[in-house]
Amino acid sequence: MVQSKRKKLLPQILNTLLPVAFAFLIGGIIIAAIGENPFEVYAIMLGRSLFTTKGLLNTLHYASPLLLTGLAIAVTFKANIFNMGVEGQLLFGGFFSGIVGATLNLSSSFQEKIICMFVGMLCGVLFALLPALLKAYFRVDEMVVTLMLNYAMIKILEYLSSGPFREEGSGYVCTTTIKEKAMFRRLNIANSKITAFFIIAVFVLILMIFLFKKTRLGMEIDAIGKNPNFAEATGMRVRRKIIILMCISGALAGLAGAGHMMSEKYKYTLTFSGTTGLGWDGMLVSLLGKHNPIGIFFAAIFYSALKTGADSINMYTAVPKEIVAVLQGLIILFLAVQFIDERYGIKERIGKWKRKEVA
Repeated sequence: MVQSKRKKLLPQILNTLLPVAFAFLIGGIIIAAIGENPFEVYAIMLGRSLFTTKGLLNTLHYASPLLLTGLAIAVTFKANIFNMGVEGQLLFGGFFSGIVGATLNLSSSFQEKIICMFVGMLCGVLFALLPALLKAYFRVDEMVVTLMLNYAMIKILEYLSSGPFREEGSGYVCTTTIKEKAMFRRLNIANSKITAFFIIAVFVLILMIFLFKKTRLGMEIDAIGKNPNFAEATGMRVRRKIIILMCISGALAGLAGAGHMMSEKYKYTLTFSGTTGLGWDGMLVSLLGKHNPIGIFFAAIFYSALKTGADSINMYTAVPKEIVAVLQGLIILFLAVQFIDERYGIKERIGKWKRKEVA
């Protein structure tokens, strides 16, 4: 039993490490062409973001929303439901949690934070509900619907933040800054940016581990992912499960947006989620972590370390910090190849075709 688990685990670890290794290899060639030592550049990038107290805490801070968006992707992808709308759900949740945080004036700071996070989660659920219903009852491809809704949401929020909810007197497009009571303040550890939101993200991670490993829904996710028709034939209400999973995914994405608003941005701007957005980064984190909560945790920290280490590269070497974007793009490319192979079984088909030719 233990040996069989090890046999399954080793290929998964290799499949995770190989895209990163290939990306770093190609990145190293580019760095060497610039005239710098790749080993020194990587040591600076990862050393200052993972092996110093301030760097590690900042890395954990930026990993918080990535951890949640990675889980949001994983909960649907494991069931072969492709929620590509995590970015839109994050933006929607972040925007309206910011509006609520700027207008509420409760006596309790705790209540204000809870309400802001709840609003973010609710917005994420509402965004995910439409494609969930279309998928469950009309078999509409959720990948297409959620992808298109992302861009619709971006434009809607652009209008709202530049019109009805724009901060008066601001020289750029943004909403009003949230009140102090709604903010997650820094914990003042080693002069880092980390806030209590990281603790909330870890608590959600523990809940998701419990959901995947110890609940009936977790077993049903695996069953739907392996064979939805068989799952339905055994009496499982697949339609209902699709809606539930999409709503959980939306809630996680909305919470990520609310947390990012309350711990980092404090107001909505057109660059709220960054480029690429946190939702898209969450997809990479989930693929890198093999849709496993523990794997996603370490993948989120690694991916965050690349981002926080970019400034150190720029400061201590002649290599531009854009090399990190190159590494991220290469990792995405190699992971995308794996994802396509996993979904369509390309290697298996090529193997069958070769065996037929030999026969």
